[in-house]
Amino acid sequence: MVKCKKQYISTYYIDSLFYKTHYIRGQTNTLVNFRNRKKTNRACELLKQIIYYMKLKASFLFLGLCITFGFLQETKAQERDDRATILNFKGIQYTSPDSLFYTNFRFRMQNRLKFNNVLDGTSNNSVEARIRRLRLRMDGYIYSPKISYSVQLAFTRGDQDFDDTGVANIVRDAVIFYNFTDDFYVSFGQNKLPGNRQRVTSSGSQQFAERSIVNSNFNIDRDFGLTLHYTKRLGNMPINAKAAISTGEGRVAVTTDDGFAYTGRLEFLPLGDFKNDGDYSEGDLEFEETPKLSIGGGYSYNDRTTRQGGQTGKFVANPFTLKTTFLDAIFKYRGFAYQAEYMRRDVDDPFNKTIGDKPEDIHAMKGWGLNQQSSYLLNKGYEIAGRYTYIKPHEQLKAVEAQLDIIELGLTKYMKAHRLKFQLNANYTVKEGDFSNNHSRNAWGGTFQIELGI
Repeated sequence: MVKCKKQYISTYYIDSLFYKTHYIRGQTNTLVNFRNRKKTNRACELLKQIIYYMKLKASFLFLGLCITFGFLQETKAQERDDRATILNFKGIQYTSPDSLFYTNFRFRMQNRLKFNNVLDGTSNNSVEARIRRLRLRMDGYIYSPKISYSVQLAFTRGDQDFDDTGVANIVRDAVIFYNFTDDFYVSFGQNKLPGNRQRVTSSGSQQFAERSIVNSNFNIDRDFGLTLHYTKRLGNMPINAKAAISTGEGRVAVTTDDGFAYTGRLEFLPLGDFKNDGDYSEGDLEFEETPKLSIGGGYSYNDRTTRQGGQTGKFVANPFTLKTTFLDAIFKYRGFAYQAEYMRRDVDDPFNKTIGDKPEDIHAMKGWGLNQQSSYLLNKGYEIAGRYTYIKPHEQLKAVEAQLDIIELGLTKYMKAHRLKFQLNANYTVKEGDFSNNHSRNAWGGTFQIELGI
């Protein structure tokens, strides 16, 4: 949450000092006029008052700076896509002289080299070398920290939904937030829905080069709509409630109909808050001194969507209704981290056709999946991680989708937490439950990626 009250305190001191500084300058200019005049008791008294005033204001300045910088140190938060990160003062910043406008420019890139080898004797030695993500992000507030905004732009083809829609959509986020209190805020615009944890966690805060296939098959992604966020504490346990009403067609929709998407999510943190919002950052980079746990779950009902995956995928000729359930948990303690996600999607008839002059057969993913991953932070910023992912398609899809198991290992060197890191991943993909190394549909792969950002 944006802690507006504390931010108002530091802003008050800054504004007060700004105006008082001009007052001091004016009084000093008045004193200079006395140089060529006879020094009088009035001038001496004025001098004493100015010196006293400057000492007093210097004390307030010191106090204000302590409050401001102390607050910024305390609120060093992870990058979040479900709110404006105006308290994470990094990047290229600009604040207007009257403190009524603030913006923070940041960028990040992911440069990737990937290798894949399918054991079918024909699809061998596939190599992918590209910029996976290149993004520019702007967060800030206007008139008051109560009114904040977040804009995120994407500049690579794979980050623009181009292959599914034919539209090079560079806008990922364009959303306005209004903070009623420290515990309740709403957002309006295009942004991530309150779905599964790994999808809401920024791609820049992942410990593997890519999210799991459970996420890619069942997530509900971004959409345009209205979202409500509320936090309540029961003793030391925070409870987060989130709800959204959105168009249901994702971020490339030009027009929509009366078939909306309805999403809700609840989170419980029974052991208290994570350091620096660590429940939405993979790996225990904060090295939690006491055990921390977050348990979440939710449901999305996308009524008569016109896209294959609801907010993602190709456009379909016959709208269908998708029902998605997600449960997840994350645990961290002294460098060890573990997280798990279960997702399930239901649709009455998953089969459909694409729109256009040459319709093609297409289907929505129906079934369930489970992702588990754990990691341990070693000395000098090295982290080892392992991940196991399982996908079980519904019986209706057995002719077009196979059971999937993926085993992954990862080694990461964090130079500056998630802002600068080197990632090396290896994976083994198993289809139809046959783990042997001679199954023709199985595959080996590896990925090297460098992430750099501010």
